[in-house]
Amino acid sequence: MSLDAAAIHGHCATSATHVAIETVTETGSTNADLLARVDTLSGPVLRIAGNQTAGRGRAGRSWLSAPGAALMFSLAWRFKGPLHRMSGLPMAVGVALAETIASLGVPVQIKWPNDLLRDGRKLAGILVETQTSRHDGAIWAVIGVGINLLMPDELEAQIGREVAAAPWLAKMDRNQLMAALLSRLAAVLAEFDDTGFAPFAERWNALHAWRGQDVVILDNGKVLQQGRAAGVDAIGRLMLDTEQGRAEVLSGDVSLRLSSTFATSIGLT
Repeated sequence: MSLDAAAIHGHCATSATHVAIETVTETGSTNADLLARVDTLSGPVLRIAGNQTAGRGRAGRSWLSAPGAALMFSLAWRFKGPLHRMSGLPMAVGVALAETIASLGVPVQIKWPNDLLRDGRKLAGILVETQTSRHDGAIWAVIGVGINLLMPDELEAQIGREVAAAPWLAKMDRNQLMAALLSRLAAVLAEFDDTGFAPFAERWNALHAWRGQDVVILDNGKVLQQGRAAGVDAIGRLMLDTEQGRAEVLSGDVSLRLSSTFATSIGLT
């Protein structure tokens, strides 16, 4: 069944009934579409595409997909701010998505800051971009999400590494799946706007894929920090237990690797 705005609305919880919903067969990037309209938005908007030809991940990376193989959408949401309080938003979004997907029968974990993993492989990515409206100075976040439902062999070859899929979710009515995700997201975003990330930290830590394991923090291939992952704090910083003591990591462009994997990749083991 194709995605239909009215059908999605019909399945939504009260938390999401005020969200305008748009569906398109194909676009370059749903995030780019909504960012271009921030100055004219009056309320939250969900934009869903059957296919994206220029999807983006964190740090400008491309998000590769195939028509019908993924659920791809962006949600524009207005926040009270201030901007510095938004640092934990991507992680709160990760909690919302992970809890929803798990409730639908597909257990997942979170890789800091917000990739969703299934059996250690990436199932979903999140890209949060903020922008201030020139019309009234309001702070908007555009939250882009891509969830792999199916993974054709040719697409995985194009990506160049093993990634996860969720064929169980692919069997669901897409409108019901989208409504479940939107309902939880809307509730979490409203709570985050009032409280910040602190109330979500414990929920995030319960979903942390590599808590208690030795990890390496990389930036463009350069080692920034290494230690034992101890979860996140009340503002979303990753806490590492190092030889020098507790360290906090807060950055928009780092890669997290298990230290054993990193050692293998550079020939240490």
